[in-house]
Amino acid sequence: MADMVRRLGALPWLLVAVVAPLVGCGDDEAADDDGTQSSSASSSGAGGGGGGGGSALSPAAEFIPTPSGSCPEFAQGTITVTPDGKPRDVEIWISEVAAEKDGPLVFYWHGTGSSPTLEPPYGLGQDNVDAILAEGGIVAAAHAADDSGTFPWYLTTGGDNEGDLRVADEVLACAIEKVGVDLRRIHSIGMSAGGLNTTQMSWRRSGYLASVVTYSGGELSKPEVQDPSNKFAAMIFHGGDSDTVIIDFKPISEKYRDTLRADGHFAFICDHGMGHDIPVDAVDSVHQFFVDHPFGTQPSPYAEGLPAGFPSYCSL
Repeated sequence: MADMVRRLGALPWLLVAVVAPLVGCGDDEAADDDGTQSSSASSSGAGGGGGGGGSALSPAAEFIPTPSGSCPEFAQGTITVTPDGKPRDVEIWISEVAAEKDGPLVFYWHGTGSSPTLEPPYGLGQDNVDAILAEGGIVAAAHAADDSGTFPWYLTTGGDNEGDLRVADEVLACAIEKVGVDLRRIHSIGMSAGGLNTTQMSWRRSGYLASVVTYSGGELSKPEVQDPSNKFAAMIFHGGDSDTVIIDFKPISEKYRDTLRADGHFAFICDHGMGHDIPVDAVDSVHQFFVDHPFGTQPSPYAEGLPAGFPSYCSL
């Protein structure tokens, strides 16, 4: 077991991420034509069309968190939030546009042995991070807690410690207070341990999440669902039969898809076949998926087929 843990701490994809050039797109996908749904939630009002074909709603007010402590100013770099009085550092990508326009908020959860500063621009693509910022948006990547243990996130292997999700709640609440957020466009993405955490977050924070992407994540257990009425969409990656580091990620990714579909969600698999790795050729499609799936988008605009340009290994 100890040898397997050491392997997880030195993931092969991380070495690639550090030395490879960042891959992103120059795709200037348009923001919502009808403006943004800013930081006031509604349980029934239409928020606009997003980038997809379906009626996008806003999260119910009861699911939008309020700050539990004083909020820091939001600026590029490291900020500290204090959910429930417990300080936690968070890496923030933001631009001056956020002062003028409410944009999306994307939570990124890194893998074991990786970095909250290096992995998000790699897993999203730097050009796509720039596109999010140009819309007045924010990318937020929490630092692991000092007592997180072998894995960076409490919920990686189960249990009920929502400390990391309380960090996300506080970031959202403070972002609303300080700069504003398009409440229809709150998303989560993560790799490996971060993918498992995103899976847990998708159920436990379904009250405000619009759509999620997992790189080698999946369902080890399904917790209580915060808002069963929100049928968020999911884009689920795994690396095929060789995607195994302690956990076999292919079957649990397929299980997550099957559970989502049985519950009325739109979900599909992208089997990139490269083992335990981030498929950088897909980052533009990940960004487009988020744009096309704001909160409450049903049916998915992809229901009859994936957009042109999506990787051929993605399939409905």
